[in-house]
Amino acid sequence: MQLQDLLAQMGGLQQMARELGVNEQQVKSGAAALLPAITGGFKRRAQSSGIDGLTGMLGKLGGGGLLDNVLSSKPTDVSRGNDVLGQIFGSKDVSRTVAANAATSSGLDAATLQKLLPMLAMAVGGFMAKQSTAPSAPAAGGGGLGGLVAGLVGGANKAAPGGGGLASMLDMDGNGNPLDDIMRLAGKALR
Repeated sequence: MQLQDLLAQMGGLQQMARELGVNEQQVKSGAAALLPAITGGFKRRAQSSGIDGLTGMLGKLGGGGLLDNVLSSKPTDVSRGNDVLGQIFGSKDVSRTVAANAATSSGLDAATLQKLLPMLAMAVGGFMAKQSTAPSAPAAGGGGLGGLVAGLVGGANKAAPGGGGLASMLDMDGNGNPLDDIMRLAGKALR
């Protein structure tokens, strides 16, 4: 099952739509466009700091409570999501570039996507944190958080029609991770 489907089943997409003042289908479209970059950011973080580093980072940022905050009927504390984005993307410019690029494929404006991005980052991070602490989670390597990161990235990249959608469009060097290309684009924009 894809992450977007899990979020829908948990009521996350409905809650995000309510907070953003858009319909659930629009959030679903936005999520499909944003999730490849978010999961790519988590994968990159796991590659650079290891699964233990990723688990530690998620714990410091709120762990499973990140997902709980998104699913709550209370307004989401997006500052926590911005902290997650800072850890996986490194700069606000990358987040802006991700939202701007997602706007071309999702039908949503970049401003709405910029509001959705931290919520999705919290949901994904919180979900991964919950999975990493679940008693039945296998040890990292063939499963656990390592397997989850690989599965989420694979599922998110396959989620969009056309062989990867936004992820394949943004993955200019063909290495399977669009985040490095997004960061390079953001760097050029700052010059």
